[in-house]
Amino acid sequence: MLPFKSLIALDKSAQTAVFLQLAGQIRQLIGEGVLPTGQKLPGTRQLADLLKLHRKTVIAAYDELLAEGWLEARAGSGTFVAGQLPLVLPKPIDKRNDGQKGPAEPGYSFVRRAHLARPLLLMNDGLRLDDGFPDIRMAPMDELARAYRSYFQWGNPQQHFGYGDPKGNRLLREELSVFLNETRALQTTPDNILLVRGSIMGIHLASTLLLEPGQSAVVGETNWSGANMNFWQTGANLLTVPVDEHGMDVEALADICGRRSVRLVYVTPHHHYPTTVTMPPDRRLRLLQLSRQHGFAILEDDYDYEFHYLRRPILPLASADPHGMVIYVGSLSKSVAPAFRIGYVVAPEAVIDELARLRRIIDRQGDTMLEFAVGQLFRNGDLRRHLKKAHLAYAARCQHFCSLLENELNGVVQFAKPEGGLAVWARFDPNIDLKELAGKARREGLTFADGLAHNPPGQSLNSTRLGFASSTETELEQSVALMRKLTRG
Repeated sequence: MLPFKSLIALDKSAQTAVFLQLAGQIRQLIGEGVLPTGQKLPGTRQLADLLKLHRKTVIAAYDELLAEGWLEARAGSGTFVAGQLPLVLPKPIDKRNDGQKGPAEPGYSFVRRAHLARPLLLMNDGLRLDDGFPDIRMAPMDELARAYRSYFQWGNPQQHFGYGDPKGNRLLREELSVFLNETRALQTTPDNILLVRGSIMGIHLASTLLLEPGQSAVVGETNWSGANMNFWQTGANLLTVPVDEHGMDVEALADICGRRSVRLVYVTPHHHYPTTVTMPPDRRLRLLQLSRQHGFAILEDDYDYEFHYLRRPILPLASADPHGMVIYVGSLSKSVAPAFRIGYVVAPEAVIDELARLRRIIDRQGDTMLEFAVGQLFRNGDLRRHLKKAHLAYAARCQHFCSLLENELNGVVQFAKPEGGLAVWARFDPNIDLKELAGKARREGLTFADGLAHNPPGQSLNSTRLGFASSTETELEQSVALMRKLTRG
């Protein structure tokens, strides 16, 4: 006989009637398989004695379960778990319990990976000096809406709404190939391009393809945490090299390569993240030379190439790479709006083919309608016109914001005016608690990051990125005035 006395625990002081508690616990034992179908239950008198209950309480519980179909009575034999258990239907929503939540923790174990605990900075209402986002108010929404409508009027509906190429919409890949070849001196065809949902998906796929547990990836110190998370996720060893006013120290990288095998080097040479500095041509050429010499892949993240203000943009590493050592990643999210989840990976065809196979097991294909619409914006010139307009606006905002920082926060913030990009790397006075300041500002209606995500292990840079592109000049003035008030009283 099963140990019913230890399996069933009743609370006679509870509001729920004892016979209902007993019925519920027997029902649970059946549902969990502790009481299998066909199992004979103790007689009512026997179970009452075991549980110190009145026999009528047990009879009432059995009657409840018999009526629900969980038990069946066999004349002259006793009471058994039913051979055909009742269908368990979801309970109707009780609007009086709207505040109730589902379970916070599962009944099974899983590993919480510390490297995935990355702060989330949302675009709240009010003033913001964000991580370096575009101004979504400038996005070509009317043009995009027209392009969306044309999708429903063009070609074969079966082709539109069925499964497509995991590499992405052909029209957009064709247009991107032309655009990248013209503006960045790349040498691509559509077959060299994989469309992804933002550059971080491209980084995830590339790191999954290239890195095995125990292999080494090298990044700058400090670096974008989103990229670091993907490298850690593969089980790779993440090594860091110093970053100075010219970007990654490639001679420090050469020293590492002389001592151990390196599989991948991740760089943001156009505007290093987070410090915004630009890597000069001599370091770029040296990095490419090291790549060929030691056989490591270069993952070049060119997240905001379109926005360079002091001179013509320096061409990407990928434009000077005839040997196929560079995987080039870019995004339209920083060019248009974060909700445009379109990024791209440029690489040799064999790499693109394999990345597309990896992409299929996490995301069968991208947003075909959005990709087509953006392809149309490229084809008819709307997107190029938007980028030119945005470039002029962001250059003016950069100049204005840097003047505000210099005039209003001199002594509080140190910075070097960026050559391009959408943010300023700001180093705060050591006497200012940046986390506390960010909290005070948020309560006053200004959102900016506290910079903790940029700190290397064991260090406090007391620095953060202050994005200027998503704010008008008036909003920038209000933001700096509030920061001045909070830091100087």
